[in-house]
Amino acid sequence: RDVERSAFRIRQMNELGFAVLAIEYRGFGRSTDELPSEASVAEDARAGWAWLASKAAASDRYIFGHSLGGAIAVRLASEVPDAKGLIVEGTFTSIPAVFETMAWGWLPITPLITQRFDSADRITQVKVPVLVVHGDADRLIRPALGRELYERASAPKRFVLVEGGTHYNTNGRGQQQYRQALRELFGLGA
Repeated sequence: RDVERSAFRIRQMNELGFAVLAIEYRGFGRSTDELPSEASVAEDARAGWAWLASKAAASDRYIFGHSLGGAIAVRLASEVPDAKGLIVEGTFTSIPAVFETMAWGWLPITPLITQRFDSADRITQVKVPVLVVHGDADRLIRPALGRELYERASAPKRFVLVEGGTHYNTNGRGQQQYRQALRELFGLGA
């Protein structure tokens, strides 16, 4: 989404040993005034992945996404053949599912949601190891949605629930759990 507001998360991923290419999708941050859509952000993610592949083809490359970026990451991982793994944090199965967890989720408007970001179906197409991380105190995207996404993923996979993790601090609070999961699932940091 907005790279500036994610700078702390980028630093935390660096601390875990990753070099990070962060993408500011159309319609977010300083990119453009264009109204974002599911199709345009998916196109931006593929363009970023292609650029990274041209610069670091011999390196292991992982796809990471937080929140809405998690849905974009799931889609990208389902479409590219050269990812080493997928890491999503504080993400969901679909936008309608998120809406249904909110106070007004009983309203019958989910059929009207056009930007669905349906990760529940796409995660079944991901062929690389999947790490799903969620904070147990996340009130924006309920941990049950992250757990459901994990359940739909193929093995090898790992679910990490960070105690006290909110939608915004899970990465920082869960650094030790991240390290362990990265080591066990991807063989990183061993």
